[in-house]
This record gives sequence, C-alpha cells and structure tokens, in this order.
Amino acid sequence: MSTSISPLAAVESVSEMEMVTERKTGSLVFAVNGERFELPAVDPSTTLLEFLRTQTPFKSVKLGCGEGGCGACVVLLSKYDPVLDKVEDCTISSCLTLLCNINTCSITTSEGLGNSKDGFHPIHQRFAGFHASQCGFCTPGMCVSLFGALVNAEKTNRLEPPSGFSKLTVSEAEKAVAGNLCRCTGYRPIADACKSLAADVDIEDLGFNSFWRKEDSKEVKKSKLPLYNCNNLICTFPEFLKKEVRSGMYLDSERYNWYSPASVGELQNLLKVNKGTDMKIGVGNTGTGYYKELERYETYIDLKHIPELSILRIDQTGVEIGAAVTTAKIIEALKNEIQHDFISRNEIVFRKLANHMEKVASGSIRNTASVGGNLVMAQRKNFPSDIATILLAVDSVVDIMNGHQLERITLEEFLLRPPLDSNGVLASVRIPLARKVSPETNTILVFETYRAAPRPLGSALAFLNAAFLAEVSPCDTSNGILVNHCQLAFGAYGTKHAIRARRVEEFLTGKFLNAEVLYEAIKLVRATVIPEDGTANPAYRSSLAAGCLFEFFTSLIESGAEVTNSVLNGYKNNSLVKQSKLGQNYNQFHSDKIPTLLSSAKQVLELSKHYYPVGEPITKSGAAIQASGEAVYVDDIPSPTNCLHGAFIYSTKPLAWVRSINVNLGPHPDGVAAVISHKDIPEHGENIGSHFSFGIEPLFADDLTQCAGQRLACVVADTQKHADRAANSAAVNYGMENLEQPILSVEEAVERSSFFEVPPSIYPKPVGDISKGMAMADHKIISAEIKLGSQYYFYMETQTALAVPDEDNCIVVYSSTQVPEHAHGIIARCLGIPEHNIRVLTRRVGGGFGGKVVPSMPVATACALAAHRLRRPVRMYMNRKTDMITTGGRHPLKITYTVGFKSDGKITALQLQILIDAGTSPDLSPVMPCNILTALRKYDWGALSFDIKVCKTNTISKTAMRAPGDVQGSFIAEAIIEHVASTLSLDVDSVRNLNLHKYDSLKLFYQNSAGEPLEYTLPSIWDRLAVSSSFNWRIKMVNEFNRYNKWKKRGISRVPIIYGVSLRPTPGRVSILKDGSIVIEVGGIEIGQGLWTKVKQMAAFALNSVLSNGDGDLLDRMRVIQADTLSLIQGGMTAGSTTSESSCEAIRLCCNILVERLTPFKKRLQEQMGPIKWETLISQAHLQSVNLAASSFYVPDTASCSYLNYGVAVSEVEINLLTGETTILQVDILYDCGQSLNPAVDLGQIEGSFVQGIGFFMSEEWLTNSDGLLVTDSTWTYKIPSVDTIPKQFNVEILNSSHHEKRVLSSKASGEPPLLLAVSVHCATRTAIKEARKQLLSWSGQDGSESMFQLDVPATMPVVKELCGLDIVEKYLEWSLGCKK
Repeated sequence: MSTSISPLAAVESVSEMEMVTERKTGSLVFAVNGERFELPAVDPSTTLLEFLRTQTPFKSVKLGCGEGGCGACVVLLSKYDPVLDKVEDCTISSCLTLLCNINTCSITTSEGLGNSKDGFHPIHQRFAGFHASQCGFCTPGMCVSLFGALVNAEKTNRLEPPSGFSKLTVSEAEKAVAGNLCRCTGYRPIADACKSLAADVDIEDLGFNSFWRKEDSKEVKKSKLPLYNCNNLICTFPEFLKKEVRSGMYLDSERYNWYSPASVGELQNLLKVNKGTDMKIGVGNTGTGYYKELERYETYIDLKHIPELSILRIDQTGVEIGAAVTTAKIIEALKNEIQHDFISRNEIVFRKLANHMEKVASGSIRNTASVGGNLVMAQRKNFPSDIATILLAVDSVVDIMNGHQLERITLEEFLLRPPLDSNGVLASVRIPLARKVSPETNTILVFETYRAAPRPLGSALAFLNAAFLAEVSPCDTSNGILVNHCQLAFGAYGTKHAIRARRVEEFLTGKFLNAEVLYEAIKLVRATVIPEDGTANPAYRSSLAAGCLFEFFTSLIESGAEVTNSVLNGYKNNSLVKQSKLGQNYNQFHSDKIPTLLSSAKQVLELSKHYYPVGEPITKSGAAIQASGEAVYVDDIPSPTNCLHGAFIYSTKPLAWVRSINVNLGPHPDGVAAVISHKDIPEHGENIGSHFSFGIEPLFADDLTQCAGQRLACVVADTQKHADRAANSAAVNYGMENLEQPILSVEEAVERSSFFEVPPSIYPKPVGDISKGMAMADHKIISAEIKLGSQYYFYMETQTALAVPDEDNCIVVYSSTQVPEHAHGIIARCLGIPEHNIRVLTRRVGGGFGGKVVPSMPVATACALAAHRLRRPVRMYMNRKTDMITTGGRHPLKITYTVGFKSDGKITALQLQILIDAGTSPDLSPVMPCNILTALRKYDWGALSFDIKVCKTNTISKTAMRAPGDVQGSFIAEAIIEHVASTLSLDVDSVRNLNLHKYDSLKLFYQNSAGEPLEYTLPSIWDRLAVSSSFNWRIKMVNEFNRYNKWKKRGISRVPIIYGVSLRPTPGRVSILKDGSIVIEVGGIEIGQGLWTKVKQMAAFALNSVLSNGDGDLLDRMRVIQADTLSLIQGGMTAGSTTSESSCEAIRLCCNILVERLTPFKKRLQEQMGPIKWETLISQAHLQSVNLAASSFYVPDTASCSYLNYGVAVSEVEINLLTGETTILQVDILYDCGQSLNPAVDLGQIEGSFVQGIGFFMSEEWLTNSDGLLVTDSTWTYKIPSVDTIPKQFNVEILNSSHHEKRVLSSKASGEPPLLLAVSVHCATRTAIKEARKQLLSWSGQDGSESMFQLDVPATMPVVKELCGLDIVEKYLEWSLGCKK
C-alpha cells in the first residue's frame, strides 16, 4: 500500500519561514546540580559525559562503555514545560547524549543528590549501609538510576506510603537498575538497597546491612533505616532556568551548527539548503551506541521540537506516533490509555506492545531513543529492531516525508525499500485498531510478542523476536479452534529486516487448529525463517521461530473443548479470552505480570567480638563517597595544563610485518601531536611493556607484530576523543612475505612444538601409581575431551593512567593498577632512567580481577614514555573495545582425560593431558599448571598423573583472571565426575560424595597445605548445607516438577571446592599525627575487596590496649592513604585473595611497635597526670619526641603461608526447552571464612565472586575471527551477568570456624575461592538438560534412558537449546500425532 498525501500541504510559505528565522537566539544554557552553565561555543559532537568530565567538577558520571550499555554514565535530565508549569524528569545515558540536546535543561548527578560536605542522600546511605558498593565505580550511576525512578514514583497519585518509604514498588525499584552493570557485588545488595525505599517491601526480605540486627523487630528495623522524606525531594529544575525557558530563547544555529526546526516546513528548508553536506538528523543520538561514528558532520538537525513529529494520539482509528516520540513515552501512553471504551478490544495488543518495549534496551536509553530513529536504523542499516517486528505484526503504517510530499506506506513496504536517503524523513507511525467483528461470531483476539535474548530485561540484542496477532473462534460443533485471521512477524534472526510470514499466515487462515495443522505450519516457518550466511547460531534461531509459533498456538489447541463448552453455556462476547479455559491457558503461557526479579534471600553470619573491632561487619571504608561520586579514580584527577591524551593502535593481523602506520588519512586529523612507537624509546631504554618472573612483553611491536590485538603505537592528541578517533582511523600497511603461518590454536602449537617452559620448581607433582590405579578400575573412560574458552575481566573502569613530567628528569605516574611496584620498575627500564626518578601513585582501582596486574603496566608505561618524549603530561583512558581486544583474559584450555573407576563410582586413577593457550608472551602462564591441579585435586582420584603444556600461540597474551587456573581445574573435576556418574547411570551427587577426601587422602594430595585435621571442614560443610538447603527434599520436588512439565525442566546440583592460597610478604606503615588521627599505608591496593576497611579494623584492634575508657573507637580517626612507590617500597602485588590478610598482619606488626613505645610512656604520664585521653597521650608523645611512626615488612612463615579454603554450593535452575534460557532459581552457599575479619566485606566478596563465575559458566562468550582478533568486543556482544540474571534466591552462610590459629587472627580468604562454586549452576543446568533429553528420546520411541552429552562452557541459550533438541517441537508433535493414531 502506498498513498501520496499532503496534509501538510505546501507546509509553510516562505514568509512563514522568514518569520521563524527571526525568533530569539542565544547561547547554550543549562544547569548541572543547580549550577548555571552558558557556553558561547561548543563542538556539536560533544557529549554530555565529555563535558561533565572535562569541564565541571562533577566526576561521579563515569565512562564505562560509551555505548549506553552499562549505566555508569546515567544522569537525571529535567525539562520544564512553561505551559503546564510542570517539570519532567528522566534518566539518560550521558555518554550518548549530545550536549546541545540539553539546551535549557537541568542535569542532576549523584553529587547533586548529596555529598560528604552537605550530607549524603538516603540513597547514598542505603547503598553504603547495605554493603552495595565494592570498587564503587558503577555506584553513582546506580544511585541516579534509582533516584530517577523515585522522583517519578512520587509524582503518581498512588496512596501515601508509610513514613520513611517512597511510592516506589519493589518491582520498580529492582528494575530501576536493570540497565546498570556491576562486576563486583553480585547485585543482591544493590537490589536490597533499592527495595528498602519501596512502599510494598517486606522489611524481613531485605538482606544483611549495617542498620539493624537480625533480632530487631520490624518496627525497629524500619526506624533504623536512614530517613527518607518525600517532602524533602531535591529540586531538579532551578528557578533561574525556568526564566530562561519562558524567554523562548533558541540555540543560535549558525554558531553551533545545530538546528532545532520548530516545524516541518523549517525542516524541509534545512534539508534543501544542506543537501549534499554531511548532516546528522536525530532525536536522542542513541544509535551511536551501536553504530560507532568516526565521521564528522557539518550540520546537526534535532527533530524534537517539531510538533508534527512529536504527536502521540490515540483515537477510534488507532495510535498515531510521531517519529520523534521516545520509546518511554509510547510505553506510558499504551499503558495509560487503554481505559477508553474504543480501546477495550485492543487492550491486550497495547499492553503486550508496551510490555515488550520495556524489555528493549535500558530505561536511560528508552527515555531518549525515538521510534523513528529505531525504525530508520532498521531500514537503513539492518538494525535487529524489536520495535519493527512488533509493529509489523499489528499492520502498522508509516508516513515518509520527502521534500513537500508526505507518503503513507505500510511498515512492511518501508522495510523492503532501498535505504531512506538523507532527504527522506520518517514522520510518523500509525498502529491501527484491530478489525471490528460481530459479537455473534465469538471471535477472540489473541496477541503475543516474543523475545529470546541473553538478558530478560533488555540491554541485549535478541537472537530472535516475534509478534503474533490472531483472530480465532471456537467451533460449536467440534472441540476445535478456528483461525479466522493471523499476522505473524519475525525479526532479528539474521535477516536484513523483520518479515511477515505470509505463507504461514495463508496456510493457517481458515483452518481448525490441531497438532497436524500446527506441525505443517511449523515446517513452513522453518522454510521461511532462514538466517543469512554468516549469522551466528542459525539453526538455533530457526528453532526459536518454530518454538514461538508452537507456544502461541498450542494453548489454543489444548483448550478447544473447554472453549466450546463455554460458548454453549452463554459466554458469547469478545471478552471470551478472559473467562474461558482458553483465556486461562493463554495467560498461563503469556502472563503479563512481571514479577519481582529477586525473592527474599538469607545471609547467615556468625559474629565474633574476640578481636573487636576486627570481626565486626562495619560498612566498607569510603562506600558513601563512592555512592555520591566523590571518590577519586585515576581518570577523575583533573588534567594538568597542556595535558595530552593517548590511544593505542593495535594490530588486526596475527603475524605480519608492519610496513607503515598512517594516522592522517582522514580529513580531520584533529589535535594529533605525535605517534609514539618502539622507535621513540630512549637510547638506554628497553622496549618493555610488562614483566614478571617468566619473561617480558614488549610495549610495542617492532617491525613484526606477533598477534592480533598487539600494540603497534600510541596516538597522542589534545583530547581523548581525538586520540581515539585518530587511532580508529589509522591505516596499517602489513606485509606477509617470508613468514610461517601463525599458530592460532593449541593443536597447532603442539604440532610445531611451540611452548613456554614451566620451571620444575613450580610444576605440580603426580600422586600415586597411575598404572596400579588403572589396573584396579572396573571401568575406564578413554581419551575424553573438554575445551574451555576465555573470559574478559570487564572491570567497570577500563585501563587508565596519567603521567606528569617532574623536575630533574623525574616523572610521576598515576596508575589504576594492582601492582604499582612492578609498574614502577617497568617504566624505569623503558625510559632507561633510575627507579628513584619514577613515582607511581595508586589510590583506588575501579575493579581489577587480575586485569589490573600485567595489562595495566603497558598503559602506565606508554603514558610515561609519551610524557618523557614530549615533555608534557599524557593520560590515557582506554575505550572499552580497545581494552577488550588488547588486554587478554582467562586462559583457554584443551583437556584430554582418561579415568578409571569402580562400579560404585569410586575413582581409582585419573590421567590428564592439558594444553594451555598462553598467547604470545609467558606473562603469568607458567603458574597455571599448579593452579589447575590445586583445584582439581579436590576429589580423591586414587592416583593422578598429568602432562600439562603451556602453549605459545599467535594470539593475545592471556594473563591472570580471578581464580586463574583454579576455576578451570574445578570444572574439569566436575566434568569428570559427571561423566563417570553418567556412564554408570548413578546419581552424580552420590559419586561426588564417595570421592570426597578423607583427611589422609587430603594430606596425600595437598601435602603441607592440608593443615591439621580440625582445619579440614569440607565434610562437615557438605553435610550441613544438605540440611540447611533442604537438598534431599528439593531433589524430590525437582523430579516432581519435571514429571509434570513438558517445556520447562529443572535441575539441582551440590558441588564442593578446595582452593589453595598463599600469603606473600607485605609492607605496612602506621603514623599517628599530633591530633591523634592515624595515617595507614599498605602495599596492597583497594580494588573493592575492602582492604582499607580491614586494615583500619586491625589497626584499631592492635592499638586498643593503649586506649583509656571513654576514648571511643579509633576507626573514625583513621585514614588509609594511596600507595606511593617511593614512600612504601616492596609493595608486591594485590592478587591471590590474601593481600588483605597480609596487609592486616603488616599493620598489626606496626601497631605492636607503637604500643611497645606508648605503653611505658602512658604509664609514666598516668603516674604524673592520672587517667589521660588518647589525644593527650599522643600530643604529649609528640612533645617528648616519641617516635609515632612505625614500619614493618610482614614475611609469612614458609611452613604455614599456604592453606586451603573450603566451600559448598547447591544450585537449582530451570531451563526453557523452547528457548534454551536458564533461570537460576536458588543458590545456597556455605563457605568457611575462618574467623572473618569483616563478615560484611567477605559476604560481598563471596556473592560477587560467585556471580562472576556464573558469567564464565553461563553467558560470557569470548569469540574471535579467523585471525584471532576478538569480535565480542562490546556490551552489545559480551554479556556479563545483570540484576535480572542472578539467582532469584541467593542464600549465603559464612562458617566462622575457629580452627585456624596459624592464620591472621584465624581468618581465611574470600575473594576468589567462591567463584569456583558457580560450577554448581552449570552442573544443575546439565541435570535439567538430561531430563529434557530423556523426554525427547521417549518421544522418539526410545526407552528414554539418558544419552551421553557434553555441556560446553559457557552454557549459553543456543548451547542449552541444541542439547535439548533444536527439533523438539516437531518431535513432540510427531509423537502426539503418533499417539492419536
């Protein structure tokens, strides 16, 4: 359908255009946190984030991804409507919002909510008190996201909430942060902090916090929460800005190259005048989050102010939506307008459309993304749009403006046309009301949308989306449902655009639904939904299409008889779907109600006062200023004068000669000052970027690049944007002559004997006699294989450093690193100057996980080299893509194993061959064999032998990531146990139990690390968790569920871990200042693990003996200061989960020295003065020259520096057999933390580590191209867990055992070991899949006995679905038809 219409006939005359140009124009004016900003000039490509971070003191707004995919940059945007005298508030992603877009708007950041000077906002206080901030980098964005939901909830006409609470609901509170990512906490405490403000929250459901004790009553608990008063809401739009709005001032278009046409005529004139120029036309600029823009535009045209493009009207003909209307506005309208009488028939359609749109992107994107922009991206660039698909299913039409003509065509026709040219503008979309039908026909309107995506609530592209509309009616003479009409749309499955499945529609129309008809329809769907070549998981996507159609129609088939009876009993109306069994079945499949994301969870912690305040669950040091955004990270440090910015150029080839690098090919080489390469290294310096015990990695490739992702050079420019743009547009000329083929796999490395040496001193030793063990076996599995991929750190703060030249050839480097000491040495070697000329400072790190160890060194070194070379400060903040490509990650492995075992499941021997992909440099890879074997030895294998090779390949160097090697070793152990149990058809839990260590075998496998018998708590933990988690009862419930559910299956699994750690030498210093305040320095770095908190507690405990009654707590008088490599040397590295322990012990040694000095001094003073206060004691000590600074260097006893950690987890999951989606229903963890130094901190470490493990096992795909270059290099393609993918119920108990006298105050590590427990989720998923496969076999006429299969890591939706059967729907229908015959 195509209609040419001119409702805007000739639009406006020239005289009207001339009138428009006479409107008042002025500068760009806006407010930030109540402060007025007026910019006489600005580059129109400047984003709000860029401005806030470089031109204001408000640094809470962070750059996490630059794609709108992480939420770190979220701010509140407030607009004032002078006609309605109303302020509209919404959250937006400042990394995508162009600065000119906020003219006469007000911005609120987390600093604007509250701060340390004026007082923190209750949101900040609750985030801190619920222990919801670890590294803190993401926390300000979380707080603003919640504040945005809070502000808008308070505007509703809901009932007044109880005192201290808001009008928010629990569901709204949780979903407020659904678009925000966090890599540290595991989200559970974040959700609790958000829910604590909700009116309908059950206070007993909230988790562990610092406000109340468990035994407090509900009323007491409520009273102890930081007071929230809705009457004290922050003014988000200052009065002075309202005057600016009322003045009607427009942005001076000529000055800013930014045009805001106020009418369609003005827009047409602009398009005509600027024809042939580079124009950017848009509304919210959100498309740049997906399609990165390297080009420069001459003209920007903002469509928001054109009334015809902003219309949103619902009437008897349908819904008219202007192209500039945001997705959020559409959702609001569709939900709020369904009460009109003429809408009732379409209520289900509108509600489902709105619900689907709420799952697209995040709230901060939906608030600015326009429907027109989305559809144009789908049409021009083949964007896999959800909105295009769901609108296609309801026969939407669009109006296209080209010149003075307005053409109305169907959305389907629009999508099929050639890309819309630059002069064409999508003006509006119309959703027609469903066709009217006669009540006598008993026609029922059925509508549903589908979205199979890695995350339930947006911020993830769908594997497939679909929407189906059908008019059906029951037959009075048979138990059937007649399909009168249907509209079936599919999209995002690897096609250029969404499609209508016309052949399927035609086939179904006029047919009575039954299994045979549905079977034929699904065959047609398979022939229609065919992904294009090159699409990932094509068979899976086609299977999804079949599953969606099956799910839509199967409830109608199963309800036929009941529907017919309902009709005969008088239910003859169009609301039949609501009263009949059809309606009940339909709603069972397609419930609109979005439940809360998380249910209640319990945290059990045994507190100890023995070493008070050590052992107290005090709030993490700095949590409140992290929430308010006042905590300073490296990139928050103001740029010095004349500062330059760097960006790496990296190789895209795995092995090639680098002939030349040309940076200035583009037309706009803005601000480029230099290109630094290996040629710029000083004469006496080295081309070195990192170094550990096993070898160096060069800072830059020389003439030969060894792998894709290797650094070739560093572009240095006047801004980070210009540096990134220049690096992205750089042209590298490669040569391939006289080179062997690159080694891109461990198999190729073996063929060519390409290995790194593992020093014999750290290579693990075999256990027992493998030949004897194999001879004892009743059964053997020979040469089974497992492959494990990599994992990216995804710290929220990417790699960053700032280097500032200093006097006398010195240089100061601020680095986000876990290893300042090592970075210090590397920089000195690279520059060829003495180490005393280098000073490396690190205050805090925005997430590390091992990625800020080796990968941080080249960043600091490159900045230092550029600063040294150019004699100007140089800083770098790596964009997310470059960070992902150049930093490596977890080690991929190939494992081949042979295992012997008895008929009862007792394993007698295990033989392993393991190939480790280390990449191009040794890095820390030689320690991997030891780490893998340490975790794998958690079971008594009888005899254990192995051959482990560290392979050198032409891929990016892999390095340590949280639990390096250990997580792989633990998985290998579980895979073998599962394989043995499956082979013997035994219950896998009984096989695990049978092979758990007794103390004697533990001692054999772990030698001295095993400790004393009392320290081996794993057997008791294993049994205790079975009771506390109701494990055996839940197994029965899972079996019962599986018996009665065809399309969902559950699995449950219990898994143990043993994790070995070692303490390292660590320095410390404690200084008591004249006023009694205390300064602490440690070698360890605060990366979110609570190190500062624990060392303060330890210092307070250790100094306690010199306090007098009434002195109070020393904690508030302490400050831990940044690491400084010239102040505290030999800092070592913050890694391995034991830095907090070692640092605490170093500080205790310092305090013991101070106590030794102060005790006799205090005694003498008391003899003279009587009882004295702390302040008096210290001031007198200063006067009498007592040394009040003490340094120590803690060196652990070699006999006890290594020890084992124990834990057990029970995980229960549910898989959807039609989509492959895995939902984690419940997780129960019991972890032995020794005498926890801070149970709140350790709880956060356990939960966060576990959730990071979920990412590795279930969702995080590290994929490369044929050259080894990472392609899952953005938030669009790499999916870490989000708040909607964590366990629905997350229970953690910390076993505060006291059997560890050789530990630091009997404490144990918590940072890495719990990550291994996440394998329980993978094992539970495998159990559920096994049930699905049994069912599938039974449908195929086999006996239903399980078949052998391997579940890959990660167990993504396509992987799970494939194992459950890509043709499961067809198999079921064939079985169903066979049964009827």
